[in-house]
This record gives sequence, C-alpha cells and structure tokens, in this order.
Amino acid sequence: MKNTLKKISFVTVLLIVVLTVQTASAASIVVGGKGFTEQLLLAEITGQYLTAHGYDVQLKTGMGTSLVRKALENKQVDMYWEYTGTAFLNFQKNKFANQPGEAIYEAVKTEDAKIGIVWLNASAANNTYALAVRKADAEAKGIKSLEDLAAKLNAGDKLTLGCNIEFYKRDDGLKPLQKAYGFEFPRSEIKRMETGLIYTALKDGDVDVGLVFATDGRIPAFNFSVLKDTKNYFPAYAITPTVRKETLDANPELAEHLNKLSGLFDDATISALNAEVDVDKKSVTEVAQGFLKAQGLL
Repeated sequence: MKNTLKKISFVTVLLIVVLTVQTASAASIVVGGKGFTEQLLLAEITGQYLTAHGYDVQLKTGMGTSLVRKALENKQVDMYWEYTGTAFLNFQKNKFANQPGEAIYEAVKTEDAKIGIVWLNASAANNTYALAVRKADAEAKGIKSLEDLAAKLNAGDKLTLGCNIEFYKRDDGLKPLQKAYGFEFPRSEIKRMETGLIYTALKDGDVDVGLVFATDGRIPAFNFSVLKDTKNYFPAYAITPTVRKETLDANPELAEHLNKLSGLFDDATISALNAEVDVDKKSVTEVAQGFLKAQGLL
C-alpha cells in the first residue's frame, strides 16, 4: 500500500513539474487592436492562431489609432495590425505625392526600425478610399476603373456621386481626384452624406457612384464593384503586422507565424470577413475561428 501511495505521489509531483515547465515556457504575447470590426477580427484571428501554437495570448482591443500605437511604443502591447498609409501620413508626417504602395511600405518600415518597431510582410489587403459602382452597372456600362468613369462623364453620361463632406472638402479629396483623372461631377450630381449612408444609397440606386473603404464588408454583400485606381491617386493602406523588435528577438518564430497570416489577406478576403460580422451578425470570435479552420490552421 505504501509503495502504491509513493508511486501515486511521485506521478502527481511529476505532472505538476511538467505542467509548471510548460506554463513557464509558453511565450506571453499581448496583441493590440483598434475598435472597429476589421481590427477586432485581425486581433482575434491572431490571438486564436498564436494560442494554437502554444503562446499565452492576451488581447487588448478597442483602442483608437494613436492609443494603440503609443501602447506598442511603450511596450504595453507586443504587436498589432497597422495600415501603411496611417503610419506614413499620420505618425511620420510624410506628404503623399502618388508614391506606389511599395514605396510607402519601405518608408514606414525604415523609419520605424529606428525606434524598434518592425513591419513584417504587408498583406495584399488595402483599406484605402475608393470609388465603387453597382456590379451590374460596371458590367453593363463598362466601368471598371477611374479612367473608365472619366471617359463616361466626359462623354456626357449623367452619373450621381455619393461622398462624405470631408472627402468633398479636403485638399486630397474629390477636387484633386477629378483633376488627376480629368473629369468633373457637376455640383448638382454630388450628394454629400454620412459615410455609412453612402453604401445604402448606392445599393438602392439613389447614387450611381459611391465613396467607400476598399475592405468594407458591404462591398461584397451589396454586390459593388470597386473602380481600379490606375494612377495611384489614393494612398496605399496595406494591412501589416507591426511588432516590437524586442518581442521578435525573444520569439524568433513569431515573424513566420504572423507573415503566414498576412499572406492570407487580400481585399476580397477581408471584405468577406467583415461582412460576416457587420451584415450576417456573427460574432468576431466565431468568424475568426471559422476562417482559421477553413485555412487548415486550427
């Protein structure tokens, strides 16, 4: 009986030691995120994926752009997904002069390296401003790009634009866009409204062209077609993992994991994920898990 108790006691102690070692060896990663659907999804996908690879993950989401950036700089979070255009224009105060997306990425990567922030591989998802039309109109009228739109307007086609007040007034908004592509919407054919109302107005036929964000979930849900920006008028906002160098040095395999996730995202994928939450009303946790399972990562 004594020998049996000793064996049980030994096994119990051994299990405690093993579990303690496993817990101690699990790398702790704090994943930050902003407060809108796309960012909540990116953080949740990252958290679930890293957890499945043995990391001890804590999510800190719901922050504003400036706050989450400061949290990264101040070591309160280890990584979050940022947009190249946001860093280029807002954090680093550069001027946009039709630089291609690759140039913007290299600029922010080089500058942030000086303060210990690493930009990993940029995804193909670009959440920038865009103009969109109904997919049926894109096919029927042959409007696939902003150049096509210019040709139609210059030929006398009557098209109505829906855009927000900010874009109508800003120095890098509608007026310079029209100048860059050589067209002009008559003032009477411009309807200014809140950003969220533009999608409904375009869907319902109240406007023919709408200002949108390229990865919004309502684009696929409402069967819109985004017009190609052939002249790179809009700055690139490529979704990219940004990580503290100190964190990468301590967890060298982390870069591989995050780059793998980054390689899965493009405009269509992110739009579809956003739509599952915003249109289909699924939970962020459910959508993230479904995405990872569909990719064979869970």
